[in-house]
Amino acid sequence: MSGMSIEGIDPAVPPSGPGCVGCEAAAGWWFHLRRCAACGHVGCCDSSPNQHASRHAREHGHPWMRSYEPGEDWFWNFDEEKAYDGPEPDLAPPSSHPLDQPVPGPAGRVPADWQQHLNS
Repeated sequence: MSGMSIEGIDPAVPPSGPGCVGCEAAAGWWFHLRRCAACGHVGCCDSSPNQHASRHAREHGHPWMRSYEPGEDWFWNFDEEKAYDGPEPDLAPPSSHPLDQPVPGPAGRVPADWQQHLNS
């Protein structure tokens, strides 16, 4: 992917915020976060109870997601069901949720038995 313009990826769009938009709206929680590479929408991963990132991809036709976890720069294409190693194209900052935000998150909303609620 390096050095080229990719349809469906807008590197100028910043992320929508520090957490999953859908989980925040419903006072839910997430395991890991993903960022839409087309519009910046931050959603929770498919292991999370609500799978907001893949739902966003399907509903909006935005196949490219990027990990929104610190230290991860890989992309996922939902149309191809394939991962791509990053960091190109570089997306507008920030590249992850805040470092002090716990995983799973957000603080105060994760149940004690959170592992039992993950999707495999």
